[in-house]
Amino acid sequence: MYNIPYFKASEDAEVMAFMKAHPFVTICGIDKNNLPVATHVPVLIIEREGKYFLQAHIMRKQDHHLAFENNPNVLVIFQGANAYISSSWYDQDQRGSTWNYQAVHAKGELRFLTDLELFELLSNLTAHFEKDPESPSQVKNQTSDYMQTNMKAIVAIEIEIKDLQHVFKMSQNRNKKSYHNIIEELEKGDLASIIVAQEMKKNPPQITD
Repeated sequence: MYNIPYFKASEDAEVMAFMKAHPFVTICGIDKNNLPVATHVPVLIIEREGKYFLQAHIMRKQDHHLAFENNPNVLVIFQGANAYISSSWYDQDQRGSTWNYQAVHAKGELRFLTDLELFELLSNLTAHFEKDPESPSQVKNQTSDYMQTNMKAIVAIEIEIKDLQHVFKMSQNRNKKSYHNIIEELEKGDLASIIVAQEMKKNPPQITD
């Protein structure tokens, strides 16, 4: 991971808030042939006794499932909006163009959960993302046959986070005029560019003139 001090959050709480705001992650692992695999799933972030865990479910008997059975060490990637930054927007000469982005890498150890824990996870996941407690999509409103049939195809996982790294690269190394020029130009762009501009506005760094 790109590890530069000024591209870091000022508080751990900011990193955790970012993870919770971007719960659709990429989980990477290594199979028995030492080849990389990855899968993409939404996760819940759970805190127990001062430790953080990620919970999700994946399809059974896919390459990622077989790889995680073989090697429980995984990398989980959280990523937000990103955007190209043209050097023509800088109030400085001889500077290269770049890319602004935010990403968190969570390394941890994966374990498989029981069917009972899978049912609980599905209930919690749906309740968290559905919002409406009376929605027909809530697990409590599904038939037992439907749930049992679909649960046969998936397995619940939990990942204990052992190491957490992040990079929030948002032009913190530019002077004040360049910083505001970048925001103005991003606001003329696509949705991802506009989101990056909004993030830059939220927590501007202590930049120089």
